[in-house]
Amino acid sequence: MITFDQGDIRFNYRVVGVALHENHVLLHNDVVDDFWALPGGRAELKEAAAQTVSREMVEELGAPVTVERLIWVVEDHYNYRNKNYHEIALYFLIHLEPKSPFLDLSKTYPGLEENVDLTFQWFDLDKLDSIKLYPSFLPERLKKIPLGVDHIFHDTGDIRVMHKDK
Repeated sequence: MITFDQGDIRFNYRVVGVALHENHVLLHNDVVDDFWALPGGRAELKEAAAQTVSREMVEELGAPVTVERLIWVVEDHYNYRNKNYHEIALYFLIHLEPKSPFLDLSKTYPGLEENVDLTFQWFDLDKLDSIKLYPSFLPERLKKIPLGVDHIFHDTGDIRVMHKDK
């Protein structure tokens, strides 16, 4: 996986899946955390980003996905578990298969990542402000998926769209 530490900063290259279904988005959390995030993971060296998101969804949820297209390139600076992160993340619009057992909006689903217990759950896009969701730009941006690719800079409350594709 593409991650390394330099002093007190960890660099991360992450690939993220944005699954939407009936005005809901699929989120996950580590059962010990008090926040939600979009599923994804770190790419392996020489692995294509779209391949990474497909592999991560199969590994974590056991669900194959179709990767539609890249929607956001995000530079994210944050602190997690007393470690400062500088993360570059590629966000892809993805779809679960139409007959997937994971499309029931009323259920939660267990997942696993490197011995970390995960919970997957669908959340109504119109109610995302009522949950703790990171990065903080997501509640607004998930309601307006761009037609092209947007470049977003995010640093603990500082959110700037550096380039917005039309």
